[in-house]
Amino acid sequence: MLLNFCYSMNIFHFKKDLQESINALKSKKCTIGLVPTMGALHQGHLSLTKKGLDQTDFVVVSIFVNPTQFDNPKDLQKYPRTLESDMDLLQTLSHDKIIVYAPSVEDLYGNDVSSTHFDYDGLEHEMEGRFRTGHFDGVGTIVKRLFEIVNPDNAYFGEKDFQQLMIIKKLVEKYHIPVKVIGCSIHREKDGLAMSSRNVRLSPERRESAPFIYKTLVEAKTRFKTQSGAKITKWIAQQFSKHDLLELEYFIIADIKTLKTVKRKSGKKQYRGFIAVYADQIRLIDNIALN
Repeated sequence: MLLNFCYSMNIFHFKKDLQESINALKSKKCTIGLVPTMGALHQGHLSLTKKGLDQTDFVVVSIFVNPTQFDNPKDLQKYPRTLESDMDLLQTLSHDKIIVYAPSVEDLYGNDVSSTHFDYDGLEHEMEGRFRTGHFDGVGTIVKRLFEIVNPDNAYFGEKDFQQLMIIKKLVEKYHIPVKVIGCSIHREKDGLAMSSRNVRLSPERRESAPFIYKTLVEAKTRFKTQSGAKITKWIAQQFSKHDLLELEYFIIADIKTLKTVKRKSGKKQYRGFIAVYADQIRLIDNIALN
C-alpha cells in the first residue's frame, strides 16, 4: 500500500502540504501512525517510530518544541533543537515510510500562542500538574491539534511520561477522537538512566550520577513487596538528601488509573512509583511499575 514517493525522506513545514500528502495516502487505503516529539531525538524516540512502522504503513514524526507546555521560559529557550541530526537518525529506520512534520509556531498556533483549558477528570492535578502550572493544558492543545492535522490511525507515546500517556488517553476518550493511543516501554541507557532529550545537557559529573535515580526506583520496587508507600517515600527522600549532585523534587507512589497517591495498598490495584529530580537546572523524570 505504498505510494511511489521520492527516495529521500519527506519533510513538511506547513500543515496544508502535510494534509495533502496524508490524504493521498489515505485514498490508497494506507494506515498512518503518529509519533509526536519535540526533537533532539534519541533511541527512545526511534523505538516509538519503529513500533509505528511495524503496525502502520506510514509514520508521521512531528518535531516541534511546543511553547505552551513550558512553565519555565529558560527551559524552553535551552531545549535542544537538532533537526538535521534528527533527520539522519530517522533515516536509519526508513527513507520512504517516515514523514517528518517540522512546523513553525505560526503554522500550528497562528497569532494566538496560547493553550486551551482541558478537564482530564483530575489526572492533571496530580504529580507533574502540581509542579508545572498549565503544563497539561499545553500538552492537550498541541496533541489535539496534531491529531486533527494528521488524522492518524495510531499514536505512540513513551511510558517515561506515564502521566502524559494517561492524560492523552483521557483526551481521546472525552473528545471522541478516532485514534488508538499506544504506550511504549521506557527506553534506557545501559546504566539505567531513562533516555531523554534533556540528558545531553547534563555535565559529565551529573551524567555519571544520574543513574542513581533508576537505582532507587528499582530498590523501591523491591521494598514495595513488604513496606508501606509512606515508608518507601520517606526512604527515597533520605537517599537523595545524602546526594550532593541530585535534588529530589518529588517521589510519589500512585494508582495507575487515578494517579492519586496511595494511602493503603490494595492487591486489586496496580501502582507505579513516580520521581522528578533536578541535576543542577536540568529536570529529570522517571517511573517504574511496582506490582
